[in-house]
Amino acid sequence: MQKICLLGATGSIGRSTLDVIAQYPDQFELVSVAANASVERMAEICHQFQPKRAVMGSKAARDQLASLCAGLPTQFEYGSESMESIASDDCDQVMAAIMGFAGLRPTLAGIRAGKRVLLANKESLVTAGRLFMDEVTKHKVTLMPIDSEHNAIYQCLPQSDSGVTKRDVDKVLLTASGGPFRTYSYDQMKTVTPAQACAHPNWSMGQKISVDSASLMNKGLELIEACWLFDVTPADVQVVVHPESIIHSMVSYKDGSVIAQMGNPDMKIPIAYGMTWPARIETGVEALDLFQVSQLNFEAPDLERFPNLKLASEAWYLGGTAMACLNAANEEAVAAFLKGQLSFLDIARLNQQVLERSDIKVVNDLEVVFEADEQSRVLAQQLIASEFS
Repeated sequence: MQKICLLGATGSIGRSTLDVIAQYPDQFELVSVAANASVERMAEICHQFQPKRAVMGSKAARDQLASLCAGLPTQFEYGSESMESIASDDCDQVMAAIMGFAGLRPTLAGIRAGKRVLLANKESLVTAGRLFMDEVTKHKVTLMPIDSEHNAIYQCLPQSDSGVTKRDVDKVLLTASGGPFRTYSYDQMKTVTPAQACAHPNWSMGQKISVDSASLMNKGLELIEACWLFDVTPADVQVVVHPESIIHSMVSYKDGSVIAQMGNPDMKIPIAYGMTWPARIETGVEALDLFQVSQLNFEAPDLERFPNLKLASEAWYLGGTAMACLNAANEEAVAAFLKGQLSFLDIARLNQQVLERSDIKVVNDLEVVFEADEQSRVLAQQLIASEFS
């Protein structure tokens, strides 16, 4: 029986994780759970799984949840310290699915406690990659990537008892759906609405990650994440636009071979793989029907229409706090776009301006990362008010 701590229970990753746990009650137990503000959904989770601890983002949300779950054996808490606490408490695996920079501290808490960490929070690696991976090595933790692309790369790499190796690898091929605006002209993209940007053609995701996918910033963040996870540089990673989202990523080898991981687009597959590695279990996902798929298409990304991908590569080469600055700017830009304060094309423009104007520093500790994050958010907000209003 594996005890699971689920950080980010009410998002799409959280929902799929709960599906896997519910499917295998003899193998997994949900012992702790966290969410920000979705009280009613958390109440449903607590009634179904009755975890020992449940954490909300605020006291008001905690109190409301407690009132909806009166009589349950669950302890109700709130705040970042409690989220860190449950990640290091009595559990075997931590599903790190909190969206954005807020997921960094609790994810690190799980690593430092020696838990198997199932990483669905790419921002942790983007903002503090070297420190993050040093902690993984120091505490000898099994780190399983849950993003479908990184999970696919993991499956395509040579396996060892401790994880994966890069033996005989030539290049990592990171696939991207291209998002809903893959075929839009630059002029068409000027009038894109938040509703259009949130309508992903293949995946069901939250608003923020859907907008990131539409702008290819999500792929930029995944590019940085891949570099840290697999100890490569952006020059070793080729982004391949693959609209069908059937091949989730590939690895090219020195002998000319290319190994791909394929499957229907359902997050239960990488989640179950991460939870049970090196074994595999049934997920209830329908097997891929190649005759129905019939055709797979591939194309190069257009960096002129989607400059966020190029910005992510530049931030990685700048190093230090550059990636944290870019991530903070993007989170503020997407929030402003969803509120109607920025146009879709302004997202990349704001990201570039913040990156160019930020004071990039060497990352020696987490406080430097948090300071860079805060300063970049302030700068982004100032630019939104002054130059994009």
